[in-house]
Order: sequence, then C-alpha cells, then structure tokens
Amino acid sequence: MKELIGRQLKKDVLSNFGLILIRRHTILNETHIDKLMSHNIVLSLNDVEAPQTPGEVREKLVSEATDEIREVFKSLNLDKPVSIKEVSQDLFPTMNQFTEELDLFGLLSGIQAKDDYTYRHNIGVGVISTMIGKWVKLSHDELQLLTLAATLHDVGKVKIPEEVLNKPGKFTDKEYELMKNHTVYGYEILQKADVTDPRLALVALQHHERTNGKGYPNGIGGHKMDYFSKIVAVADVFHAMTSKRVYREAVPFYEVVKQLNSSKFGELDPEITSVFLQNIMTISIGNGVILNDGRKAKVVFVHPKDPIRPLIDVDGQFVDLSKDDRVQIMKIVG
Repeated sequence: MKELIGRQLKKDVLSNFGLILIRRHTILNETHIDKLMSHNIVLSLNDVEAPQTPGEVREKLVSEATDEIREVFKSLNLDKPVSIKEVSQDLFPTMNQFTEELDLFGLLSGIQAKDDYTYRHNIGVGVISTMIGKWVKLSHDELQLLTLAATLHDVGKVKIPEEVLNKPGKFTDKEYELMKNHTVYGYEILQKADVTDPRLALVALQHHERTNGKGYPNGIGGHKMDYFSKIVAVADVFHAMTSKRVYREAVPFYEVVKQLNSSKFGELDPEITSVFLQNIMTISIGNGVILNDGRKAKVVFVHPKDPIRPLIDVDGQFVDLSKDDRVQIMKIVG
C-alpha cells in the first residue's frame, strides 16, 4: 500500500470493532500505512484521492455536515424516526475536529453562513459552542451533549414558512412574532423525538432567552436558563453577526466583540461571554488583521483586562487599540 502515501482518504477507516482508526480527508503517511497493516486492513487507490488544501477540506467537511443536519431537520419535521444518538456519533468527531484546527480564524471564516444560512448556521453555532465548552472545561460527555444541542438549536425553523425564513429584508412585526415561534416548535419537535436528555429540547427553547429576562419566548431570566442554553446564546449571537446575509454584510469584527462585551452586563451570561472573548482574542495573537482604514496589521498582545482592544503591529509600529479609538479591527484573516 506504499503507493497510497501522500494521497487523501475519501472515507473514515474503521477497525473491526467499528472504531475510527483514521479520519476521512487525512493525508496518508508511512505511520498510517503501518497502522492499517497492523489491523489487517487493505486499501486501494479507489479509497483515496489527490490531496486538497486545508481550506478545501474544511469546506467539504462543512458542506457534508450541513447536508447531514438538513436531512435530520427534515426528517424530524416529518416525524420520521431519527436516531439522535447516531446523529451525535456522526457529527461530534467532525465538530471536535474543527475546534482542533490551528487556523481557527480560517475555520470561523469557513463556517460563516452562505446561501444555506438556516443549516450552515447550526453547524457554525455547534462548532463555536464546542469551543466554548472546551474553554469552560466541560467533561467529554457534557461536551458531546452540548455539541448536539447547539447543532439542533434551530430545528424549529423547519416549521417557519420559507417566504418568511428567507426574506431578503427586515421582518414586519407579524413576521417577527411568527419567526420567534421557532423556539417553541424546536422544543416540541425534540420532545417527540428519540432523545434521552431533556436538555436538547431546553436549548432549542431557551437559546433566545436573555439573562436580564428580556428574551423570548418566556422571558425567564438567567437564573432559570439551562447552562447549555447560555453557551449557545453566546455562540448564536457571534455567528449570526459575523455571517453575511442577503440583506446585510457581516458586522465588522470590532463591532461584534464590542457588542458581546456590552451584552455581558445584561443580555448574555457574563462569565461565559468573558471566557469566550478572552479566548477568541488570545488565539488571534499572531494573526493578520484588516483595519478600518484598509491597512494590514498583526495582533501581538492581548490585554488581560481589556481583551477586545489588543496591541497590534502596523508596518513595524506598535499601536495600542486600548488607547487609540480611531483604529479598529474590521476582520481577522488568520
């Protein structure tokens, strides 16, 4: 099988016990071949393809996950039998793989919602929630449940008419009230589905609730929200704001983090939001950025007490954004 070295797997390779030995899209090397031979697994050229760039692999994985969640949503809407356990087993390794990428901002750019906003948004929120879950040190089982809950959070939107869901403009008051019902619809769908943990349905119901009690559908306040719902609320806001929509461009990065930072004092859980902002800015160190005046720069230091305004390097000169409001980060480019 030496001829397979340097080529990329088309599918996961499983052991005789059904465990994943090597994930799809892996570029095979000698160690992989030795591992396959030790398990008496023989592959052919039909099992591999020419290697793709990291961006191409990422987009392929996102598209595959999006297609899968689209089919799950449609089946749940039609009350068809869906094994939520199998959905979790299929999706979690991919979502977990996303969060372990070295180029996380390339990943975040890759999961921005495109034409298929309804479904790709769920993948984006699932990935970001998984990142937050790792940062707050959830156990493996909790993390797997959170990933599934976040990826299914908008399942109720399958009950919203297409002309409202995909409207290329601002909702009327009547349309907005109809759209808000997706939280209740999602709760009802997941309550009827083959789920073993009620938190899945709770996240669908509560992800638009706010800690100050001004969310929907029930205005319950943070003390009554499930912890997973609070995580998904942060991920949902971040992904929605950073995604380009048919009726608006993606919100500039500095506006997104500024709004999240303000929201931790009322709308979003302060601890979860602070953990997210601190970590998302910390991993930006060393990344290139585009500034509001068009110049390119690089993040070199993040202030522990003011993470959303880092120190940047612009053409060899340091600019401290915590002391200069005229310069803003429009986009992090990885």
